[in-house]
Amino acid sequence: MSTIQESQVIEALRTVMEPDLKKDLVSLGMVQNITIDESNNISFSVVLTTPACPMKDRIRQSCISAVKNHIPEAAAITVNLPAKVTSGGSCGHHGERDNPLPGVRNIIAVASGKGGVGKSTVAVNLAVSLAKTGASVGLIDADLYGPSIPTMFGLENARPEVINKSIIPLEKYGVKLMSIGFLVESDTPVIWRGPMASTAIKQFITDVAWGELDYLIFDLPPGTGDIQLTLVQTVPVNGAVIVTTPQDVALADVSKAVTMFRKVDVPLLGLVENMSYYLLPDGSKDYIFGRSGGERFAKAQAIPLLGSVPIGGVVREGGDSGKPVAIEHPESEPAAAFLQAAREVARQISIRNAAGCSCRSGE
Repeated sequence: MSTIQESQVIEALRTVMEPDLKKDLVSLGMVQNITIDESNNISFSVVLTTPACPMKDRIRQSCISAVKNHIPEAAAITVNLPAKVTSGGSCGHHGERDNPLPGVRNIIAVASGKGGVGKSTVAVNLAVSLAKTGASVGLIDADLYGPSIPTMFGLENARPEVINKSIIPLEKYGVKLMSIGFLVESDTPVIWRGPMASTAIKQFITDVAWGELDYLIFDLPPGTGDIQLTLVQTVPVNGAVIVTTPQDVALADVSKAVTMFRKVDVPLLGLVENMSYYLLPDGSKDYIFGRSGGERFAKAQAIPLLGSVPIGGVVREGGDSGKPVAIEHPESEPAAAFLQAAREVARQISIRNAAGCSCRSGE
């Protein structure tokens, strides 16, 4: 029988601080399933609140070091890092309002305030990057007048099933999908006034069988109009991701989107600067749209810069072929930038959920 007690392991792990919340893992309730065998091998779990945690290795090594330092007789130390995504749906400015999506833990709006900045490209690659980490993800194409999700997932001719009066979302690359493009012919324009568009968005929320999801992403249209307001009035949005390109003409419109979300009390998770630079064959960077515009804007607005994504042929090809760059070229620089941004989005949501609901942090 081992002479090591579970209480010793707990005391050792009290010295390991959660990097963002600056509290120890034990106080946060993240330590579970401690086992000690007769050979003094120790195993335990640290339960994260997102599988996209960017600090897994840091947490694992800190735990191993703490146990070794406090329990010299410990043999092998195994740290498991499962994830259970927490929900922020009942927190914040939405209070106790009914949530039409009780199975969806977190709702994210991807917005720009301006067209042509690659917002849908960012939304798609954020979604598939989160799914690749092990999260359950859904994506709603809320740009009713210019739906691009069917093309970007290679599902132009696909049609969803209807079972028991509920639309079954299509699924590809681990992401559940809904778009007006799945319901109308590709060359048929959607000529609707604002109230009709708002009704369609509500139906995408209430009439689609989304099931259990860690993250549901809304790819919003440009601007600050009816669809944006319908979203924030219908569901508890955990936060908005703002997409821009570096040049001033884009940032001028993006600032309006930032102001809108602040006025309706939707937290800003951060900014993604798309088309940040072009990577030349010799490895140098050509800042064709200006340099560091997104970084300066993020600092001025006091929001995180989630990532800077380079422009490149693989990104365009992925969007046109229905094979997002995060899937088709995972080792490329743009894919790495999207993965970093996805992890930062998950991190910001976990921090806000923990701060707003007394939940555990996810990093």
